[in-house]
Amino acid sequence: MEKIIERVSTYNIFNNLFPGVVFSIFCDKFTNLPLLQNSIVEGIFWYYFIGLVINRVGSIIVQPGLKIFGLLEEAPYVDFISASQIDEKNDLLSEVNNMYRTIVSMILMFLIAVIGSEIIDDITGYLNYVLFGCIAFLFLLFLYSYKKQTSYIVKRVKLNKNE
Repeated sequence: MEKIIERVSTYNIFNNLFPGVVFSIFCDKFTNLPLLQNSIVEGIFWYYFIGLVINRVGSIIVQPGLKIFGLLEEAPYVDFISASQIDEKNDLLSEVNNMYRTIVSMILMFLIAVIGSEIIDDITGYLNYVLFGCIAFLFLLFLYSYKKQTSYIVKRVKLNKNE
């Protein structure tokens, strides 16, 4: 367990574990969704997974949505890589930036959870459909996340190959 804790980066703590814990506490206190865990070990994995989902929603839904509405401007990824080689602080700034995006996503998902828990109370006969929808959403979310991450790797390989 200590080796796992040693390998957890600040990125994973602030972009996955922290939002997963906060989201679970908010849902437990303000909705009918009991997300808090009794076991510390189960809790760490559960909160990390919840935070990972929140992080991916931020990356796959919130970030592109903000770009569509002209509320976000980004440098091309290749330029970011080149600039990071000159200014190492870009990596830290990017990590903090991703944390803010994840918090925005967490708040959005909490609002959805509040509304959803009210709706689910009214349609308890449809819980299997809700569960199926959640599983399908998670599948598509992580499928697209995998595709996006692979494209970043390909871009880095091509950039490094050209240099």
